[in-house]
Amino acid sequence: MTDDILTRIEGHAGFISLNRPGAIHALTLPMVHAMTEALLKWKDDDAVKCIIIDHAEGRGFCAGGDIAFLRNSALNDGGASGRKFFHDEYQLNHLLFTYPKPVVAFMDGITMGGGVGISQPARFRVATENTRFAMPETGIGLFPDVGGGWYLSRLEGRVGHFLALTGARLDGAECLALGLATHYLPSEALAEAKARIAVEDPERIDGILGTLSASPPEARIVSNILAINRHFASDRYEDILASLEGDDSDWAMKELATLRTKSPQTCKVALRQLATSAGLDDFADNMAMEYRIGSRVLTRPDFAEGVRAVIVDKDNDPKWNPANAEGVSEELLDAIFAPLPPQEEWKPL
Repeated sequence: MTDDILTRIEGHAGFISLNRPGAIHALTLPMVHAMTEALLKWKDDDAVKCIIIDHAEGRGFCAGGDIAFLRNSALNDGGASGRKFFHDEYQLNHLLFTYPKPVVAFMDGITMGGGVGISQPARFRVATENTRFAMPETGIGLFPDVGGGWYLSRLEGRVGHFLALTGARLDGAECLALGLATHYLPSEALAEAKARIAVEDPERIDGILGTLSASPPEARIVSNILAINRHFASDRYEDILASLEGDDSDWAMKELATLRTKSPQTCKVALRQLATSAGLDDFADNMAMEYRIGSRVLTRPDFAEGVRAVIVDKDNDPKWNPANAEGVSEELLDAIFAPLPPQEEWKPL
């Protein structure tokens, strides 16, 4: 086990608290294993009626995975330890998605990447005024994984495609409006919510959260959905860029400028990923697809370069390769999405 994950049983609730505040609770492989171990142990424990996932302290729920570790793997061991991380993290994501007991995730703070992967499978997803939700992977040359293909492709209209490409950050009200959160609570009500969930009938979780809910502020993204659906309508990245280029509104120019900073490879991967996922009816098939992608983009040039620009040198000036959308060929995408050798394919626990 690891001190970065705190587990306890309180009443009839099994608590999993992320406890790596110095890194905004970014997931490491030992944290993934500790969470998986706790969930498997409690799965058949009749004393545990529900699961609560939260964070111990600090301003974030979970800022993602340990991308410095993943970059180190790409540069030094051919991606072997990075692929192991993805493999086991995706097994945790799938375990949560298929868990037989109610799971309540408290997204009280920064919820990005890997944090999305451990909160979206929960039956109850609680946002607060502190929630900052994003899938920012296009900015580091990775891709919106941990089930992102499944969740984003199933949002209203083309909002998921917009989030995948731009890495836009949503507040708690926006998460509620889009269905990424099931409830919106003021942060001062969370302790009472957890205490009541731990002792009251698990059938009452929805009612408890509903009783303690607050009216969220206006969800800003709602006013942009028509523009998002129009400009992000195509699964072809060049079409999206051209659509934005043809609109001189402040919003379109801002989103175009944002996309110009993103990895063209990742943007094209994300569009194919979401289009493929929308046609799947089993979450495990989605995770097998994402593992194929992850095992390959991990060692492609954009990931090491993206992490260098964002967290190593912090110059925020990545040199993408290929440098533009036209340079990302269908053949490259085919290779990234191709099946792995049978013994290397991802499988659920």
